[in-house]
Amino acid sequence: MEYIKLIGILIIVLGFIFKLNIIFTVVLSGFITALVSGLSVSEFLSILGDSFVSQRIVTIFIITLPVIGLSEEHGLKQVAENIVKKRENLSSGALLSVYLAFRELAGFLSMRIYGLVQFVRPIIFPMTQASAEKKKGKLSEKEVESLKARGAAMENFGNFFAQNTFVGAAGVLMMVGTMAELGYNVTNIELSQYSIPIALITLVLGIIKNIIDDKKIKGGK
Repeated sequence: MEYIKLIGILIIVLGFIFKLNIIFTVVLSGFITALVSGLSVSEFLSILGDSFVSQRIVTIFIITLPVIGLSEEHGLKQVAENIVKKRENLSSGALLSVYLAFRELAGFLSMRIYGLVQFVRPIIFPMTQASAEKKKGKLSEKEVESLKARGAAMENFGNFFAQNTFVGAAGVLMMVGTMAELGYNVTNIELSQYSIPIALITLVLGIIKNIIDDKKIKGGK
C-alpha cells in the first residue's frame, strides 16, 4: 500500500494533461499525498505555510503574476504590437534573436527575471506575432503555437546555457565545491570562462534557427 503515496505524481500528470492551473494542481497533489500518508489537514497546512515562508523568492514570483495580468488587461499586449507595427523591416526571428542575446546578458549579470512569465508571454510573444502577421497576414493556429514555442525556446536557451557565465552563480559554486572534494582545484572564474564559449555558440545557433524559421513562415510551411 506504500504505492498509494505516489498518487500525487498521477494528479500532477493529469493536471498537465487537462491544462489545469499549475499552482492548484501542485497544492492539490500535496494535499492528497499528505492525507493518504496519514497527515492531518492542520499538519499539511503547517508544512505548506512553513515552506512558503522559507522560500521567499517564490512569494516574490507569485506577487508578479497579478501585476502581469493587470498589465495585459490594460493594454500591455497592444502596446507591444504597436511598437512592432511601426518597424516594417523587423521580423519575428530578429526579435527573438535580440531577446536571446538579452537573456544571455541577464545570465552574465545574474539577473533572474523569470522570463517566461514576465517577458515572453506578455511582451515577446505579442511582438513576434504582430511582426509575423505584418509580413504574412493572418497566421494559422499551428503558426501561432510555433511562435509561442520559439519564444519559450529562446528563453530556455539563454537562461540555461548562459547562467554559469556569472562567477557567483549557484551552479558554478556547486561545481567548484564538488570538484574540490574530488581533488580538482578549479576557481569560479575558470568555470565561468569555459561557459562563455558555450553561451556564444548558443547565441549563434539561436540566430541561425530564427532565420530558418522566418523563411518557413514566409514560405507558408
